[in-house]
Amino acid sequence: MAVKLKSSKTTKKESKNKEVALESQESKVTEQKTKKSDIKKVKASKTENKKEVVKEEVKKVEDKELIKKSKTEEEPKKKVTDKTPTSMEELLEATGYELKAPKKGQVVEGVVTDITKKMVLIDIGGKTEGMVVDKEFDATRDLIANLSVGDKVSVYVSSPENERGQILLSLKKAAVDRKWDQFSEFLETGDTVEVMGVEVNRGGLIVTTEGIRGFVPSSQFGKEFLGGMDKLLNKKFEVKVIEVDREKNRLIFSERLVSEAQAIEKKDKALEVIKVNDIYEGVVSGIMPFGAFMTVTVPLKGGKTEEEKIGQVEGLVHISEISWEKVNDPNDYFKQGDRVKVKVLGVDNGKLNLSVKQLSGDPWTTIAEKYPEGKQVKGRVTRTAPFGVFVTLEPGVDGLIHISKIPAGSEPKVGDELDVVVDTIEVENRRMSLGLVLKEVPVMYK
Repeated sequence: MAVKLKSSKTTKKESKNKEVALESQESKVTEQKTKKSDIKKVKASKTENKKEVVKEEVKKVEDKELIKKSKTEEEPKKKVTDKTPTSMEELLEATGYELKAPKKGQVVEGVVTDITKKMVLIDIGGKTEGMVVDKEFDATRDLIANLSVGDKVSVYVSSPENERGQILLSLKKAAVDRKWDQFSEFLETGDTVEVMGVEVNRGGLIVTTEGIRGFVPSSQFGKEFLGGMDKLLNKKFEVKVIEVDREKNRLIFSERLVSEAQAIEKKDKALEVIKVNDIYEGVVSGIMPFGAFMTVTVPLKGGKTEEEKIGQVEGLVHISEISWEKVNDPNDYFKQGDRVKVKVLGVDNGKLNLSVKQLSGDPWTTIAEKYPEGKQVKGRVTRTAPFGVFVTLEPGVDGLIHISKIPAGSEPKVGDELDVVVDTIEVENRRMSLGLVLKEVPVMYK
């Protein structure tokens, strides 16, 4: 009985061991399957990575080829040669540099390459650099003092090649030509030029600027220097260019266009306002044998200050426009500084033609009614002549007593008061013939 129980226990134990062994074997099989699956995944992943790397490498190669091809198309093809230049011609051909052969008298552009105490080297594209030396250097020291290496300059070719094979240049002649061109530009733009007075003559002042002589006429000075041009000798002052003629070496400046610029501007505005027959007040600024100069004051619109509201223009009252009567000397009618009403007859080159007598009526328009033939009037002798005497009846109305109508020994004198009779009148010719009123009719009187 005891034996049977032992056998039953053994059988149960062996059965359990078999189950454990089966489970263990199944577990190993599962692990092996899992490992195989993982290995396949890893291999697949590595394969994909390799493909991506290969693709990237291929793309890089393709990109390099495209860039290389693009550069080849854009850049001009260069000649491939292993030959080393052995002559100047070959060197120029290899570098593509073009030499310029300067000609005497030519003005060319160059670049300053060196400046020493006695010489300036300038590259003008020739076989050698051009040189400014000796007298040309001394003549343009002021100009050279303002130059620096690398500056571009215009130069005049004095000699394209001397006995030493050097190119000799001149800065002075080129500078003078350039200066004349600048004067022409300043004439157009109205820019000012600084000059120095060197000599006074009858016509004005000789001046110089950067070695070029010019002239300032007396009429082109402002009031400050008018009559005192010697004050500007050896002194610098500003002027404007008013005439340029390179061929005639004629260069004319104006000082008053600078010193009186504001007054001139107001004068121009005033001239736009003035009309013929306008009446203004003028101040006598000068008296000459041929008439009186006037400074006419013209009101201007738009000015803010009192000074800006007034323009002034110079004018002339000719001797024939002072009075209807004959004027021998304007000083008999005006004094400098007198204020006089004047009438505008016209404008000539920025100056006014004025009249005083036109402000009063012409007496000859009514002369026929006022002095009919046969009328006796009083008059005063104002002039004598070999053929008779002139008698003034009123300002602007003169008559002539012919010598044949004057008794011998009774010739009137200037200033005498006479009783006269009107013989004839020619209104269109402004002539009147008079006779003396005599108590006795002389022999041979006609």
